[in-house]
Amino acid sequence: MTDILIKHGTVVDGTGAPAFAADVRIRDGLIAEVGPDLAPQGERVFDASGCQVTPGFIESHTHYDGTMWWQPDLDPLPGYGATTMIMGNCGFSPAPLHKYMPAQREMIGIFSFFEDIPEGPFMQNLPWDWNLWSEYRASAERNVKSPLNYAAYVGHIALRLAAMGVEAWEREATPEEIAKMAELLDDALAAGAIGMSDNLHDHDGQNRPVPTLLASDAEFLALFDVMERYPGSCYQVIVDTFMRMTGPANLERLARLLSGRTIKCQIAGAIPTLEFQKAILPAMQESVRKMREAGVDVWPGYAHVSPTNVLSIVKSLIFAQSNDYVWHEVVNAETHEEKRALLSDPEWRARARESWDTQAWDHSPLKNPHELLLLDSENGAGPLGITLKDFADSRGLHRSDAMADWILENGTYSTVHMAPFPKDEALTIELMRDPQTVGNISDAGAHLQMLCGAGENALLLTQYVRDEQKLTLEEAVHVMTGKLARHFNLTDRGVIAPGKRADIAVFNLDEIERRQMEKAHDVPNGKGGFTWRFTRKAMPTRLTLVNGVSTFENGAFTGAMPGKFLSPVNDQVPAMEAAE
Repeated sequence: MTDILIKHGTVVDGTGAPAFAADVRIRDGLIAEVGPDLAPQGERVFDASGCQVTPGFIESHTHYDGTMWWQPDLDPLPGYGATTMIMGNCGFSPAPLHKYMPAQREMIGIFSFFEDIPEGPFMQNLPWDWNLWSEYRASAERNVKSPLNYAAYVGHIALRLAAMGVEAWEREATPEEIAKMAELLDDALAAGAIGMSDNLHDHDGQNRPVPTLLASDAEFLALFDVMERYPGSCYQVIVDTFMRMTGPANLERLARLLSGRTIKCQIAGAIPTLEFQKAILPAMQESVRKMREAGVDVWPGYAHVSPTNVLSIVKSLIFAQSNDYVWHEVVNAETHEEKRALLSDPEWRARARESWDTQAWDHSPLKNPHELLLLDSENGAGPLGITLKDFADSRGLHRSDAMADWILENGTYSTVHMAPFPKDEALTIELMRDPQTVGNISDAGAHLQMLCGAGENALLLTQYVRDEQKLTLEEAVHVMTGKLARHFNLTDRGVIAPGKRADIAVFNLDEIERRQMEKAHDVPNGKGGFTWRFTRKAMPTRLTLVNGVSTFENGAFTGAMPGKFLSPVNDQVPAMEAAE
């Protein structure tokens, strides 16, 4: 660990307070001193002239639980000033595990399907030497080196499968199984999980509701009883304001189950910001208001970037989550020969047309061909740069047939890109300024052939602050640092102040950008080869420090892996490590 003095920068301390000129001295991984004109004391000096010096950014919603085992550099996060990531969201976590392999494979399959991550590297790169969440944490600390700190929820779906096996898909839990889930949750929270994540949203590729949608009130109440024994823990849940629009009913149920409890509750989708969600927005806002009035500690989670999709027949859940299970048959086909055969088959084509016309959600990309762009061809045959609607009209074809033809002509690795959903920017700004919300949600580490969530934080600094001046720099930094550290009870970081951990980003606001996505062919496929993911070049920061160690500097990842597994229980007080 190298002591360092950051000189001549403008400190934006993460609290939302006005920026100020100051130097920052770092010693033994902690911020030792903040003030003007600090004299060097033998440490390395870093010149931050013209730069902002901020707390390192917290990625509040990621799915690197598997990816970090085979992509340890976490590209491109270090170059975007990210220093901590939160994993285990949406009910998905690699632990706990049932003792029998069929149930274990169910958990891997669920994670892989919903987060668009190949199953192969899950099986090849993770040791699976755990059953309890506490054993998973110990394995990660032994086996994983990371340039970012990381904290993790335990997933309710994982708890159900560990206690019930494959029957978790089929029925409510018995009292004995509920007791087992409570025991497993207690193990996780005692071992430092930041809380329990949940899913009241998803259906799988066979249109089955995820196991947590079968959970009884008794199951929830038992799990919440355990959480109340751990005051620092959070409950994170995703509700449906995107597909079946059950969000208002979800919130009514949660209000009843959480009333009178002291559990902090982060609800992804609680205040929807997309234009097609306007019909459901008033009911959701009213439900959040009532929950807060009833004393429920509700933190709506939101994304500042509008969702956009890449439709691929290699790996994608978009068809299934658009309620189109006919095109999803092509995604599920094992070989590219089988995919081409389906796309060419008249009987399949007839079913696909009917599915797009009568089954797909009205707001899905399948019903909006004017917003589907033909951009990424495997062989360059084209046409490129036009919409699916234009291509279909030019050939006099149904949009489903037109897309099948375009993929057949351009190659089955080709992808079709969707324009971002129109979004309510004023409401997004309102959520950013709400003191009790969770921002910087990106899904980084997941859906890597659809998007690159890593690096979306740069838009807060560029689009919202520098270019459009919708936020102050202090507000944007607070959204990604001190506010999130307080929410996750990681109170030893997120603010630049003496005694806090030295997770720091140094950047020049005039030279950073959210770079465009590009392909990297470095994802192991579990068969000895590699497939691709979307990434992007660095923002870049001038310097990213994690626990006082440089992870990004001079325009490149340094190779350092100083990240630690964090928890609200045993990682809040720096002195605790010294005592150990």
